Amino acid sequence: MDVLGVQVLADLYGCDVALLDDPHIIEQLLIEAAQRCGATIVSSCFHRFSPHGVSGVVVIAESHLAVHTWPEHRFVALDLFTCGESLRPDDCFRFLKEALRCETSTLQRIPRGRPMRCPPTGEAPAQPSDTVES
Repeated sequence: MDVLGVQVLADLYGCDVALLDDPHIIEQLLIEAAQRCGATIVSSCFHRFSPHGVSGVVVIAESHLAVHTWPEHRFVALDLFTCGESLRPDDCFRFLKEALRCETSTLQRIPRGRPMRCPPTGEAPAQPSDTVES
């Protein structure tokens, strides 16, 4: 395994407004996306904002799937973080893109946690040269 996990960040544009403001629909779609990528669902929590928009997360044993919607802009931000080699986060992305009737999208795939950089227990982590400390 080259990395501990993969984080897929996706922006979906031109989505179906009727879907984006319903926390129950959004929750069901994320649960189905988790099932489609082979994840083990632990719990979920979703909230509808006033006057509109939904944020939520499906916690999976392998990390999480999170969503934030802006119906007024027909926009959805997805954060699909999966650990291990058996999950298929791209399946989650493709399913959600289609289910939300997305017209166009952008996607970033970020490898997380390179094991060769992880120190033995009790030692300080090595700092990669491109990390900025604050």
